Order: sequence, then structure tokens, then C-alpha cells
Amino acid sequence: MPCDATAVWLRHNQAMNLLLDSFWRAVAYCLRPRVIALSFLPLILMVAMALGLGYFYWESALDWVRGALEASTVVNSVWEWLQSVGAGSLKMVLAPLIVIFAITPVIVVLSLLMVAILMTPALTSLVAERRFPQLERKRGGSLAASLLWSLGSTLLALIAIFISIPLWLIPPLILVLPPLIWGWLTYRVMAFDALAEHASAQERREIFKRHRGWLLGIGVFSGYLGAAPSLIWASGAMLVAMAPILVPLAIWIYTLVFAFSSLWFAHYCLAALQALRAETSPVVPMPAEPISAEAVALANDTHPDIHKPG
Repeated sequence: MPCDATAVWLRHNQAMNLLLDSFWRAVAYCLRPRVIALSFLPLILMVAMALGLGYFYWESALDWVRGALEASTVVNSVWEWLQSVGAGSLKMVLAPLIVIFAITPVIVVLSLLMVAILMTPALTSLVAERRFPQLERKRGGSLAASLLWSLGSTLLALIAIFISIPLWLIPPLILVLPPLIWGWLTYRVMAFDALAEHASAQERREIFKRHRGWLLGIGVFSGYLGAAPSLIWASGAMLVAMAPILVPLAIWIYTLVFAFSSLWFAHYCLAALQALRAETSPVVPMPAEPISAEAVALANDTHPDIHKPG
């Protein structure tokens, strides 16, 4: 039992060191011009999509939300109370805020998928070329498998988001549930893509089994970082008027956060894969050098009594 406890402690200590080492390496890699340049491609696509959808559907979405609010007797009672206390102007910005908060999960998911598709393979290759050039590529995850894995994980995360929305009204849970769900989704997508090229399917499952808690921790931390753009909308209702500027800014923050998490997963997973192969690779003994005739003659001359008859 003491030996088992020591082994568990050593593995925990190694994982902690790996977590911190991969974190600082990911931070340093984010400052590379190549990484910054790669972040603009998903940003451009996401901003173009957001502005296009906003141009065609923004007004109709606002009209629908306003109609739903005006049809509610509870909301009308709240309006009357707000007007009595001199805060009736909030009625003008509530509908835009509701629309923005409603589309935020969609923006987050699309940003994650864009980064996973357009950036993660290039970032993983960058990490592998610089840190693990000798690591064999076993290609245990194809592009089709990666897409199916990402789409399935995204569907489960969206279902969890919609089911948990009523619980967000409880103040502590709104600070826990969304980052936890985004963290789980980030862990599932990024860890799979980080290992798709280099690990076999069996190695990937083993790393997920050994490091699931640490990988989920990276995802949750990234989820809390991804909540930063939401603070823009919570900063004040007047910022709604600046949505055409703030929405691209929020998308770029999401892109950078997911790029950072992709680098973090790449450093962690490839290092864990290298350590796993070092454990499982057989130890090949060094071949013994043949003994030359000169060495045998020298030994006989040094110990002449060895071959004397008794």
C-alpha cells in the first residue's frame, strides 16, 4: 500500500509539473507572429458571418423579443415599477441585451469550432516541430473522426446549456455551470485534435484515462477565460449601442482564448504522449562487444596460473 500511495503521489506531481510547464509554454507561443497571424482567419470569417446575420435578422429578432416582452403581464408589471423609480429607459435596451445574450453561446461554439478546424492542426504541428521532432505520427484520428467527435461533443454541450439555463437564476450556479460546460467542450475538442495526428486510438484513450481531470481543468480554466467577453455586455446597458464594434472585439477575444487553449492542450498532450511511449517501449539491451583474441591473450598473461593443471 505505501508503494501504491507513493506511485500515485509521483504521478500527481508529474502531472502538476506538466500542467504548469505546458501553461507557460502556451503563453510564450501566443506571442509568436505565426500564431497571431493564424488567429485572424477565424476572426475574419466569424465577423463576416456575425455582421451578415445581424444585417438580415437583427431587426426581426428585436421585434420578436419586444413582442414577447409586451405580451407578458409580469414584464409589464416590472416596466411600471421601473418607470416609478425613474429607470424606465432600461426598457429600450432590454430587448437588444436579450438578443445578444441569446446568440453568445452560438458565437462561443462557432469560435471554438473555427479555431479547432482552422488553427489547431497548424498549432499542433508548430509545437511538434519545435519540441517533439522525433515523436512518431501514428495518425489515430482522421479528419472525419475529428469532425464527428467535435460535432457530437458540441451537440451534447448545447443540450446541457439549454437544460441548465433555469439554474442560472441561482447566483452561484451562473458562475459555475456555463464555464464548466464550455470547459468540458473545450477539453473534448482540443484534446482530441491535439492527439489526432501523433497518437494511436489506444494511446489517446490511455491519455484521456490518465489525465482526464487535468485536461478538464485546462478546459474549465479556458472556459472562465472565455467568459471575459460576456463582461463587456454586463458592464452597462449603454454598451449595446456599440455592439457593431464590441461584437468583433468579443469574437477576437474568444479566438485568442481558444488559440491559447489549443496550444496548452498541444504542449500537454504531446508531452504526455512522449512520456507514455517512454513507459511502454521495451528496454533493448546494448549488444555485448565481442572479446578480441588480444584481450584473451592479455588475460592469460596477467593471470598465468588460471589454466595450470591442478
